[in-house]
Amino acid sequence: MKMIDLISAKKTGAEHSREEIDFIISGVVSGDIPDYQISAWLMAVCWQGMSLAETADLTDAMARSGAILDLSPVGPIIGDKHSTGGVGDKTTLILVPLLAAAGIPMAKLSGRGLGHTGGTIDKLESIPGFRTDLTNKQFIDQVKSIGMAIGGQTQDLAPADGKIYALRDVTATVDSIPLIAASVMSKKIAAGANLIILDVKSGAGAFMTDEAQAIKLAETMYEVGALLGKPVSAVVTDMDQPLGCAIGNTLEVIESIDTLKGEGPQDLTELCLILASLAMVKAGKAANEESARKQLLALIESGMALNYFKRLIEAQGGDASVIEHPERMVRAKHAFDFVATTNGRHGSDKWIKYIDARKVAEACKVIGGGRSRKGDAINLGVGVKLHMKVGDAVTEGKPLATIYADSEADDRLAAAVLNDAFQFSAKPSQPIKLVKKILA
Repeated sequence: MKMIDLISAKKTGAEHSREEIDFIISGVVSGDIPDYQISAWLMAVCWQGMSLAETADLTDAMARSGAILDLSPVGPIIGDKHSTGGVGDKTTLILVPLLAAAGIPMAKLSGRGLGHTGGTIDKLESIPGFRTDLTNKQFIDQVKSIGMAIGGQTQDLAPADGKIYALRDVTATVDSIPLIAASVMSKKIAAGANLIILDVKSGAGAFMTDEAQAIKLAETMYEVGALLGKPVSAVVTDMDQPLGCAIGNTLEVIESIDTLKGEGPQDLTELCLILASLAMVKAGKAANEESARKQLLALIESGMALNYFKRLIEAQGGDASVIEHPERMVRAKHAFDFVATTNGRHGSDKWIKYIDARKVAEACKVIGGGRSRKGDAINLGVGVKLHMKVGDAVTEGKPLATIYADSEADDRLAAAVLNDAFQFSAKPSQPIKLVKKILA
């Protein structure tokens, strides 16, 4: 078998056999296939696509290219959740303890933020002492002992994905749906999950801005999961405006705590309940979504969900007192009121028509709250907290948001970007539809 022949075959739209895919992935891991041939093959996949069977075979081969965590001693169902990335998306911090409290063990491997989207690992590191660099054994043992763990991705899990993604990033082949699906699903499978919850974002603040493409990606991952015997629930959700009100690492941890107390923003709370309810039904913990929602709300109202978050923090070396004393986390030095002044707003424009999630994220990034390159240091304490969302009425003189920054100069930088994020209307706008499609 020769790689040049496989490149040529895919270039003409041929379908690879499982043996051919195994050959490619083996060559990626061993280094026997040079980067230039892998890059040529990736471009051919981008142009010609892959069938569902090919995508499932690629996913499985990538998952098996390294270690696969054995979490079977924990129980028959192991949950994991993945989001394709968004602005203000802190659902992992809420879903993991909430579902663990509901009796579904959660084994979550997460990454750091890059570009305009935040990363779960960065958010958790806002908590003093919190460790995410768990070994595979520590990760497994913690899921066994307290029913949940959130750790950073390790190099021995799906190593083929790491090498392929590095090439995709520099060859303009990131936006291939089969390659995205295989990348996401291979890591979930390698991490030992057999109940996978997917939140596929669509809109200005998402990597996938086109709704039709986001739905196609969700459908692909859902069907790949079915082919590989891994139950998947997939939800396509809005990312035109930020999720919740807090954007920035410490701010998002605080908002997650508020949500686990039953005091979070409506859209964030609703999305977490939708995702968790689907998982509950899939895991056999509830007969239907209505029953699941009641159980989940009871866990929040009783304080059980918040207590599980406390247990998670303590198990990973963090200071759990931040739940009642958030000031012990990294904080910006100053808080500045923000009032929009441009975007064609007139005296009659009393309603918020649109909030560009990507621009809100960029406002955080310019004051140190985001990365341009992997490995860049970030300021965990800075960020933006929205006081209004799409459909809300504007009160003259009332701030639209608060900018948390370390200096007045930084505040001016963030405000200049944030000012372009808001659009207004003389008539009330309909609130944005949060969920665009559910695959269960």
